[in-house]
Amino acid sequence: MRAGWLALATPLLLAQAKPVLVPDVSEREVQIAYSFTGADLLLFGAILYPGGRVPGQRDAADVAVVVKGPTQSILVREKEKVAGIWVNAARLRYQSAPSFYAVASSRPLSKLLDAQTRAVYELGVDGLQLSPASSASSDEQDRFQRGLVELKRRSGLYYEAPRAVEITDGVLYRARLVIPARVPVGRFTAETFLIRDGRVLAVATRGIEIRKSGLERFVARAADRDPLAYGLVAVALAAVLGWGAGWLAGRR
Repeated sequence: MRAGWLALATPLLLAQAKPVLVPDVSEREVQIAYSFTGADLLLFGAILYPGGRVPGQRDAADVAVVVKGPTQSILVREKEKVAGIWVNAARLRYQSAPSFYAVASSRPLSKLLDAQTRAVYELGVDGLQLSPASSASSDEQDRFQRGLVELKRRSGLYYEAPRAVEITDGVLYRARLVIPARVPVGRFTAETFLIRDGRVLAVATRGIEIRKSGLERFVARAADRDPLAYGLVAVALAAVLGWGAGWLAGRR
């Protein structure tokens, strides 16, 4: 009798089980040297469905991948024209804005999830929760957030790539995201979302380290470990170089 109940419960459990994502990235560590001009990051993986049964085309799921940089405090200033001169006017500080944000998806995010769900998972540039540090009005916060996002877009640090995720046979997926030359260093995360019928079915995360190498790494570590000594050496070196340039110009 117990065996009969187990046989009946097994397919029910499989039906209620959720799919699992097995993601990976082409590079777990990106080295930035003086000649760094950017990099292509390949994000790929597989979707494991309960019982190995892949849904049909009508019930196929979508995939979105997000690469996010470490958060940072950012001060945004708004310029205003006074007497024909542009001057800094209002300003707003954000406590935890991602230094880099890129998202690729198999279809436009607006067709996969509603605005509320996108905001919960911070899927899409418009869904980012940037945590303003002041109690400004909602209209002012929206205005400054649009300005911050636009500045990040222009520098290539925030962007969206709809339809950049390719899904093969409903199981394998892959996408390429561009890491720009101006990317900050630090610990990044690569998040993969499995989406179907307006719901997020599964989420998986991988870590990525972006760090300086060679002389750039030595200088950055020196500035971080002993800023006073680094500053004195930088001033002395600038003085020596300036004197050398002046001496050479005088000899000519």
